[in-house]
Amino acid sequence: MKRIFNKQMIAAAIAVIVGVGVTDAFSQRKKRPVIRKKRTTVVKKVVVPVYSIPSGTVVRVRLNSKLSSKTSVEGSTFSTTVTEPVYSSNGVIVIPVGSTVNGRVDSVQKARKGGKPGTIDVSFTSVRLPNGTTRSINGSLTDLDTKDGKSDNEGTASGDKMKHRKLIFIGGGGAGGAILGAAIGGGKGALIGGIIGGVGGLITETQTKGEDVNVKSGTEFGVYLNQAVSLPKFVEGKPRP
Repeated sequence: MKRIFNKQMIAAAIAVIVGVGVTDAFSQRKKRPVIRKKRTTVVKKVVVPVYSIPSGTVVRVRLNSKLSSKTSVEGSTFSTTVTEPVYSSNGVIVIPVGSTVNGRVDSVQKARKGGKPGTIDVSFTSVRLPNGTTRSINGSLTDLDTKDGKSDNEGTASGDKMKHRKLIFIGGGGAGGAILGAAIGGGKGALIGGIIGGVGGLITETQTKGEDVNVKSGTEFGVYLNQAVSLPKFVEGKPRP
């Protein structure tokens, strides 16, 4: 009887030990951290088509502030506003009216004795559309009456194949103002454009001093694109890439 009792006690002890082991193993398995796989989100990039404005295109602009050979300095900047829309080579509006074309004063020469007028040499560096889209450009000053380039909605932007002559502002006119002239040679021999601002005759050698350039705010002239520019179709709203 005693032997049977001992066997029962031993069996019970074994059962307790096995039960504790199983419970401990289950507890350890339950506490093991669960590793979850991260989900990868694939974002598709939207490709926005761009349209080309060929070199030789003339952009019509209006000056937003005065330029003067008395006060302007080399390296200073100024802005102009586009007055007519610019179309791509296939008839899409890429630069609308109201866009800003930014310019830079490359050199200034004040009026000097001997009838030598003041001059201002400028270039144009960038265009900003009303929706914030910005592009760098390589542009130079030109006359609005030039036939070097045109932009319309039918044919649409085309440039003259002949080499464009770089123009500068030259002082002239009895009441100040400016004349468009070629950068070659300078002075009265370089005048090839019409009077933009002011009224009066041209500078003569008999004058003791030439006139300074005074290009008034609101003066209109052309920006000649020396290189082609690519832009997306203009859409109101956020900037396009």
